[in-house]
Amino acid sequence: MNAVPRTVVLVEDHALTRAGLRTALDAEPDLRVVAEAEDGPSGLAAIAEHRPDVAVIDLGLPGMDGVELTRRARLADPHVRIAILTVQDLETEIVAALAAGADAYALKTSPLERIVTAIRTAADGGAYFDPQIAHVVMRRIGSSRATSAAPSPLTPRETEILRSIAGGAGNAEIAEALHIGLGTVKGHIRDILEKLAAADRTQAAVTALRRGLI
Repeated sequence: MNAVPRTVVLVEDHALTRAGLRTALDAEPDLRVVAEAEDGPSGLAAIAEHRPDVAVIDLGLPGMDGVELTRRARLADPHVRIAILTVQDLETEIVAALAAGADAYALKTSPLERIVTAIRTAADGGAYFDPQIAHVVMRRIGSSRATSAAPSPLTPRETEILRSIAGGAGNAEIAEALHIGLGTVKGHIRDILEKLAAADRTQAAVTALRRGLI
């Protein structure tokens, strides 16, 4: 028996972009667009009415920006997943959306296949962090990180590895940069996933960023 498709609400002010997204999502048997909106207030109303599995939100919306829409949508329904569409240079907005509760990030300039992957990952309860956006986030956090009083469950080495993951580095790159074996990196990542109750390395990075651990 086929699984029930995950429902999607698209909130995007550019009609051509919205149409392209809908076409791409309509081609996926596991995703179904149930509503569209072209500004923040109508997007919030659509999310409240349809209670989708995932809301795809553009950061640069008229009437209410994507950060505020994310915050209000999550307050109204903590279970709704949020996939953000953004452009690479909106550093402040990306960090703000992360704090507001966004689960996935994709660049508008990315191939549609990658954006669909971000939406699907969020809908399935995971986290998607485009490597290019990860670099932006890490630059921003690195310039404004404050010392946190909350103890971290991570060792210094695990924290170092997780920062590299959030910066878009692969396992082999991490091993080379830290002068350790690939198996050692994988072992550390297994420990990180367990400590943060994360399903994958990307979700671990997002969780750690939200908690101020990296």
